[in-house]
Amino acid sequence: MKKSFKMIDLDCANCAAKMENAISKIPGVTNVSVSVLTQKLVLEAEDDRFDQIVEEAVKCCQKVDRDCQVIVK
Repeated sequence: MKKSFKMIDLDCANCAAKMENAISKIPGVTNVSVSVLTQKLVLEAEDDRFDQIVEEAVKCCQKVDRDCQVIVK
């Protein structure tokens, strides 16, 4: 499954790279992209664990930048 999520207050390219690196290490993630320019997180992961992987990805983002929010609908 592949979904994109809006991010709020992501203002550092270095932080985006750190987020991508951390999220890519989550088991089940096949592809991830974090863009400062578009303020989006694009996540591709296993269908059966997708919701759990999204939760872990959000936690990774908050560890890197506490001010950044990922909007999960």
